[in-house]
Amino acid sequence: MAEAFDELAVAVKSSKAREGGEGLDAACFSHACARVSVLFSCLGIAFKFAEMDYVAKVEDLKSASKSITTLESMLQLDIEQDTVRKAGSHTRNLLRVKRGLDMVRVLFEQILASDGNSLRDPASVAYAQVFAPHHGWAIRKAVAAGMYALPSKSQLLRKLNEKSSARVHMQSYVATSASIIHYVHELFFVRDLGIDW
Repeated sequence: MAEAFDELAVAVKSSKAREGGEGLDAACFSHACARVSVLFSCLGIAFKFAEMDYVAKVEDLKSASKSITTLESMLQLDIEQDTVRKAGSHTRNLLRVKRGLDMVRVLFEQILASDGNSLRDPASVAYAQVFAPHHGWAIRKAVAAGMYALPSKSQLLRKLNEKSSARVHMQSYVATSASIIHYVHELFFVRDLGIDW
């Protein structure tokens, strides 16, 4: 996962560096994002909704990338077709994927900053910062109840087969994903699409 985001961060830098460049390759982006779904599945029932939603959105972006080459082109097509905020639009799916990436970034930051073996506090902070503002009361309550079923840090690392190098990979993901999340964030803002929907 960390390696895929290292490569994607390089692509983001080169995309920004080119004046009037074509944009970020949608297939490269969706490939890197697909790697994150493994983490959601390891978090158990508390994040099952996120896993299902995230995987579906990434699959849509992967499928779209076969005919739409860049993220910028995806957004532009939805703007032209007036489908930006419609359920199932590539733009809406990209926004949801961005939130998933951001949730993992915050989760890793919290894991790296915390002591102990519990994931409850790091996961609660990540959920509260990223997903909770977009969820209704019922979903927030269900997630809060599910937090008690999270695996421990050591169980999560065992599931991911990442015992010794986990800290390094988490730090790498936190660093590289921040630029990617910011890049996607800017795609929405330069087009006056906002992200609070």
